[in-house]
Order: sequence, then structure tokens, then C-alpha cells
Amino acid sequence: MIRKIIFVRDTGKVMIDKTRESIKRPMQTSNSTTRAIGWWRPQSRPPDIGADAISAAVRRVTEPACIVEVDGQPGVGRDGCVTIDSTRTDVGGSTGGFPVLGFIPALHPEDLGDPYFKHSFGLRYPYVIGAMANGITSVKMVETAARAGMIGYFGAAGLALEDIETAIVQLRQRVTDLPFGFNLIHSPSEPDLEAATVDLYLKHAICRISASAYLDLTLPLVYYRIKGIHRGADGRVVCPNHVTAKVSRVEVAKKFFSPPPEKFLRQLLDRNMITSAEAELARCVPVAETMTAEADSGGHTDNQPAISLLPTMLALRDRMAESFGYDRPLSVGLGGGIATPAAVSAAFALGAAYVLTGSVNQACLEAGTSATVRSMLAEACQADVTMAPAADMFEMSVKVQVLKRGTLFPFRAAKLFDLYCRYGSLEEIPQKERLMMERDLFRRPVDEEWEQTKNFFRLRDPQQIERAAKDPKHKMALVFRSYLGQSSNWANSGDPSRKIDYQIWCGPSMGAFNEWTRGSFLERPEHRSVVTVALNLLVGAAVATRFNWLRAQKVVMSPDVGKFRPLPLEEIASLIDRGSTKSA
Repeated sequence: MIRKIIFVRDTGKVMIDKTRESIKRPMQTSNSTTRAIGWWRPQSRPPDIGADAISAAVRRVTEPACIVEVDGQPGVGRDGCVTIDSTRTDVGGSTGGFPVLGFIPALHPEDLGDPYFKHSFGLRYPYVIGAMANGITSVKMVETAARAGMIGYFGAAGLALEDIETAIVQLRQRVTDLPFGFNLIHSPSEPDLEAATVDLYLKHAICRISASAYLDLTLPLVYYRIKGIHRGADGRVVCPNHVTAKVSRVEVAKKFFSPPPEKFLRQLLDRNMITSAEAELARCVPVAETMTAEADSGGHTDNQPAISLLPTMLALRDRMAESFGYDRPLSVGLGGGIATPAAVSAAFALGAAYVLTGSVNQACLEAGTSATVRSMLAEACQADVTMAPAADMFEMSVKVQVLKRGTLFPFRAAKLFDLYCRYGSLEEIPQKERLMMERDLFRRPVDEEWEQTKNFFRLRDPQQIERAAKDPKHKMALVFRSYLGQSSNWANSGDPSRKIDYQIWCGPSMGAFNEWTRGSFLERPEHRSVVTVALNLLVGAAVATRFNWLRAQKVVMSPDVGKFRPLPLEEIASLIDRGSTKSA
């Protein structure tokens, strides 16, 4: 294997040498008409010839490789000595070596992404498991990700406080000192719940959260970020609590990359929730040091194109870092559409510090959803998604992206929102429409549905019932939200009687993933484990990147050389073992 690189300053040559032992003279090659960048002399084995050899070399991501010409055919030199000198035109004839058409260094999947991000989070891989609500990103999924050198955020949104606390206790017991986090979702209709969730995280010293669906900063979020802030022994400001913001709008991203607003600091001081020292230090740090640029994703999304969103967020990062002079780098990753090796490779090529996956994880065995949902997701195509009203922000006209294949949920949810916009109360809805709701959606009288809704909010947020007693339109919204909220629970539990009403958060990336895995072992949902999926995406991204490096050197290859087919976990492990010399 080629191991050592020495740059010769005076000649502009690069010598790549494995050993100081003598090198046998290789077989001569004819003068090449293809542009060569140097020459290669083997040590102990001749070059491997043919497209298959090149494809295998590109897949061996932990090994560097030279693409050479052998009697007019492409080949691969795997050990020996390489001299890079693009000024020579008679490489083969003058040196007795093989003309070098291209060179690719090793690229282990753990070397992708931003080194600072990985170090600060304690990760091996720049890979984040996004927080899918209602526990879909489950305790088991978060634990599995942590043990594999990645980080997952438990999907706390939509769950009762006691269920979130149970998950915290379980992860504390199972994961101990490995990195993990929890979700904190913006709850404009239930601010007390958001505040109680923050109190729970602070109580249990949950030091990493993923802040999602925020339209603006809130007092509980700022409180979480700055509580306990202090100066370390080296004099630098230390924030015990780390916020990763998932954002798709520049105006919101700017607020997260800024220090906390003064109005919130004053409120927290007035309520004796923070000290004056904490307030002073809070002015030196951003609300979030890490941000996920959220492109066209499942669930809450603005359907932004990743190829324009990420560069915009990276430019904002640079401006904000310069403006405030932070003493730590700001990191920006990419989520939404991350489901194929090409997408992962493109994200890192654009400058992403890490990638975040969502929809594809819901199709994995560790997801807190049903086997029925996993099967439905495995059949999804890229166009099998649509937007539907969101349960948590129904009255604000906010929508989420869901699967439409095999379910009527998005169409029924849209009907409810139409009725909400047209009428001021449940009583105003025409009898025909009312009967339709009772027969197809609620499957009981509207009055009974309201009683069940009240029972739910008595435990979750009693103030909603008080407001509904004064505002009939809000009462109608709560009843409609009840259907929207239960629809995701029916999906997670796999209720067969409610399959037509399943709400399954899903982006178009699911279809892209299914297309990539078609014909492989990952086509079947029972083979999809979250780490198997993640490592296949990362190794595939390394292969795609190495292929593009060769293309940039004008090496002519079939597109098949850059394709990576999913491999079982044990084969992936063998492929990325740094000490392995096995052929791919």
C-alpha cells in the first residue's frame, strides 16, 4: 500500500514511497497520448488492470490509489513509488514506469465533516440522528447511535413530561458518558409546557438539546442556554447547556447566532431565575453555537432547496462570528434530503460540518413506530409526500410534510383546516359536514370527541379548556387538533383500524433512499438498522467523493465506478478497518 508522501520543493514533484527497499523494474508501457501527471513504479506487484480494478480501488476508502495506464488500458497501482510531475510529457518512456493519470488519497468516513464539530461533541462520525417527535427517535435509537460514535436526539415533542423523564432516566442508565441529546420544540400554543420541559432538562442536567420549529426565540429557550454559565479556570466563558438550532429561515438563524436578547435577560433577572453574573456572561455567547440548515424535510419544513440554503447559512455564520467576535467557531450542518451517498457527499462538498438524517431513520428497526409504518415508508417514491396542517401550530396555518401514499390523512386534515377557516364554531358547521366528520374522522359524535379532548388537556394544559369555554373557535381548533394529534399515535402503535388515517412525517428523501437501496439487502425494512444505514451513507459518500476527485483530474471513467451499493454491517466494518488490506 502507498503510505508515505514527500513533497520535493525545487521540482514541484511529490514522491510517494512505501519502503526504502529496492524496486524491481516494471514492464514497459507504450508512450501515452493521455495527459499524465507523473509516473508510478511498482514494488512487489504489477498494476491491477481494468474498470473493475479501478472501481474496487475507489471503494477501498482507507487506501490511497494511483490510476495508471498499462499498454493503453487503465489500471491501479497499489504500492511502490509515485512521482507527480505534470510538466513531463514522456513519462512512460523516460522512466520505465507507468503513466499516472490520477491519484486519490485515503478518505475514511470518520474524516468527513468538520473536525472541530466532531471534537466538541465527542463524535467519531459527523452524523446526527434528528429528533422525530412522539418518541419515533427512540431511546434505543439514541443509544445505538451513541455507541457507534454518532449522536441522536430523543424525539420528545408531543410526549407528556413523565414520558420524557422516563426516557431521560433510561438513557442516563444505558449511555452514561456517551453523547446524546433531547428535543425542545417551539410550543407557541402551549408555552407552559415548553417551560416545564426546560425545567425537566435542567433538573436532569441534559446538556444538549435540538431546538426545532422555532419561529422566534422564547424565554424558556434562553433560560436553558444561559443557566449555569460561568468562567472556567482558563478565563473562558463556559456554557454547560448546548443548543443546536434546526432552522430554515435566515431571519430566525440570525437570532440563534446572536447573544440572547436583552429583554429576556431582564425578565430572567427580575424573576430571580439567573444571577447578574450569568446575565453579563450571556452577552458573550450565541444562543446556539451549532445550527442545522433544514432543507426539504419531513415534518415541520419550509421546503427549502439544500443547494441554496446551506451556502446562505454558511455566509451568515461567517458574518455573525466576525460581528460578535466569539471565541469558539460556529458550526452549520445540513438536514433535509440526506438519504443517499451522493447527497451526503454533496453536503460535505458544500461545507456542511455534519449531516442530519430524519425520514430514513423512521424506516429503521429502532424507530418508535410500527412495522406497518416501516413497510409503508419502504414503498414510498419521491413524489409520495405532501403538506398537511400541523397539530401543534394548527391555528397559525403551519404545515408539516407527510406521506400521502396509502393514507387519507393529508386530505382529511386539509378538510378540517378548511372548515376551521370557514366557520366560527362547531355549531356553525353544516349538518352534512358534521356527519362526515363523525363518520369518517372522529368515529363518534362531535360532543363525545370534545369530552375526550377535554380529558387530554386536563392533564397536559388545563388553560386550553378555560380558553375554549370563552372562545368557540378555539374549542373547534382543539377538537380538530385532537384528530391530527391522534393520527400520529395511531401510526406509531400500528392501529390497523386507523391505517387510512396514519400521519407519517416524511420528506422526499425517503423515495431517494428507496431508489438507492432497490435490489439490495436494505430494500427490505427488516434489514434497516440505524447504524447500518448511517455507515452505508457515510462510506458511500467517501466513495462518491473519491470518484469526483478522479474526475477533477480528467480521468475518464464509467459512472458505475462512483456508485456504492449497500453492504451488510460486517462488510462495512471490514472495509473501513484502517488496518485492513482486504480487497473491496
